[in-house]
Amino acid sequence: MKLISVAGPTASGKSDLALMLAEHLGGEIISFDSMQIYCGMDIGTAKPTAAELARVPHHMLDVTDPRENFSVANFVAGAKAALADIEARGKNAILCGGTGLYQDSLVYGTEFGELEADEAYRAELAEFANEHGNAALHALLAQKDPEAAEKIHMNNVKRVIRALEIIKQSGMTKTEWDKRAKQNAKALPCTMLALNYRDREKLYARIDKRVDIMLESGLFEEVKHLYENGLLPEGSTAYDAIGYKEMLACVRGEETLADAAEKIKLATRHYAKRQLTWFLRNKDITWLYPDDYGTKEELCAAALTVIAEQNR
Repeated sequence: MKLISVAGPTASGKSDLALMLAEHLGGEIISFDSMQIYCGMDIGTAKPTAAELARVPHHMLDVTDPRENFSVANFVAGAKAALADIEARGKNAILCGGTGLYQDSLVYGTEFGELEADEAYRAELAEFANEHGNAALHALLAQKDPEAAEKIHMNNVKRVIRALEIIKQSGMTKTEWDKRAKQNAKALPCTMLALNYRDREKLYARIDKRVDIMLESGLFEEVKHLYENGLLPEGSTAYDAIGYKEMLACVRGEETLADAAEKIKLATRHYAKRQLTWFLRNKDITWLYPDDYGTKEELCAAALTVIAEQNR
């Protein structure tokens, strides 16, 4: 079985490329998008359309309720089961997505082992942050693991709490734990591709167009339905998803549709930058630039050439 990964920032065209590669190689797609796992969150996460799903089988879509927490370990377990199923049927697997942590945890085995969540300790730290502020919580991490604190922004409270939780449970810093995980990991043989644009404005234009299409397709109605049915509880991961938290303000009458749309576009641009920062650290990735090619077919041909060379 060939394992290929197509990564990149949101709206870069990776889904189209993954579809074409799957059709050329007799493959099936495994999504590594941390929001497409949620049922009912279709428009705002740019899930594949019914026509696209009919072209190629997809896995790791709609696997959990948006009210539920879904960990990296949950993703890895589900994706490995999908890989085994695809291999058993003699197909090739195409990973596709923009959540770098999901991709790396699956390919390199860098998830946080078997550490179980300590909900009581998480709640204690969250209460500390609420009472004393995010900076005070971040300062606790800086005392115990300066290297992790340097990499994690103080407002990313979930990651700060997770790093402190690892220290409490394992006796190691997150930095030490990650290094050990990488040393012990059994990497899956994988051809890793990613998309970027030499002209960043072209990517931003694609992002703006995608948001406009989402609005035309009924993003407001989707968020309204989820909210009114209690499927976006405050504090859940889904609640904070880009496109949903901005549109929620509109649903509640706190924001105009136009203002919400602009905020979604801006937040998505910022997210695309963070995605690129993550993937650019990975030296195993071969980068492809859609603006170097006249058509999707030419881009696909270039990707197939890379795959052939790396699988000789």
